Amino acid sequence: MLTSLTEQIESYMPELLQLLEESVNIDSPSRSKVQNDRMADWYAAQFTRLTGGRVQRVPHPIAGDRLLCEVGHGPKQILLVGHYDTVWPLGEAERRPFRIENGNAYGPGVYDMKTGLLQAIFALKALQDTGSFPEDKRVVLLLNSDEEIGSPNSREFIENAARQSAAAFVLEPPMEPAGALKTARKGSGRYKLQVKGRSAHAGVNPQAGVSAIEELARHIQRLHGMTDYSLGTTLNVGVIQGGIGANVVADYAEAEIDVRVATLDEARRIEAVFASLAPSLPGAELSVSGGMTRPPMERSEAAGALYALAREIAQSELAVSLEETSTGGVSDGNFIAAVGTPTLDGLGARGDHAHSPLEYVRIGEIPQRTALLARLIARC
Repeated sequence: MLTSLTEQIESYMPELLQLLEESVNIDSPSRSKVQNDRMADWYAAQFTRLTGGRVQRVPHPIAGDRLLCEVGHGPKQILLVGHYDTVWPLGEAERRPFRIENGNAYGPGVYDMKTGLLQAIFALKALQDTGSFPEDKRVVLLLNSDEEIGSPNSREFIENAARQSAAAFVLEPPMEPAGALKTARKGSGRYKLQVKGRSAHAGVNPQAGVSAIEELARHIQRLHGMTDYSLGTTLNVGVIQGGIGANVVADYAEAEIDVRVATLDEARRIEAVFASLAPSLPGAELSVSGGMTRPPMERSEAAGALYALAREIAQSELAVSLEETSTGGVSDGNFIAAVGTPTLDGLGARGDHAHSPLEYVRIGEIPQRTALLARLIARC
């Protein structure tokens, strides 16, 4: 069965690559609604043309419109999840347009994750064209428009779709160098710590001041000291600002902090720590904003079962080994897993260098990964 699916998908490759070139050459930065709506138009048209499926467009006043692309009428909903926004600014596609070189495809967003979206569409087309689309399934391909900035406008939209689904397959790239699927992801948080002190002349009367920088430095030391690699917890103060001159006791300082945690319990603990922060210097004032932005995607028995199925398909029908892994990076899969939907991530295109001008996908791997996704849809 998978052999015929792979052969069917290989026959699509000229068209798939043509469409990949078209999509990569359309800029779709997360914060440009105009460009993202244009991108949504393109995907809606291609999905309808290639699968004959139904497209529900979910508008948003600020973010690009989201799409729910549906095929099948069965009672069991399977969710495919991806995003069409990229980290690249307007004009990037013109500066370095799509190209093929030495069996790899290059261009902005080609790896993260426009190839993965086309793999999903062609997986559905292959199931239809080979007469193997499962009658008991209804497959929904959810296309998000603001994943690269944390899905601030889309979390509820994603969670609602997840709650209606028996399983979810996320089209983010796999983990290289082995092409491993992701059964766990850390949760992430972003905090800002602002400190108010009192300014004074650093040479004449420093004792009259309260150094916001000193206060902040004490908290930075404490926060970095909470990193515990054995638990998978990391806190990183990545940006600091404060003061106006070396001879002035600073009356203001701030820091931006990235947090990663492996479990919901640890996320709650870190949230409690930030909520309890208090000044250590008399006269200093603290203000904490932000919070946990994505819950951790903890490995569940149900996710393990999806991985086991994928591994069995890969071994028995593709004659390749397939590994699983966890990662500190986040995706919309975090939201999906947190509502209890069995989730398998990393089913997108193989390649490397996400968020880099060097990003690429391995063209020769596309039929195999697309066939794997198709069989997972049919058998899960």
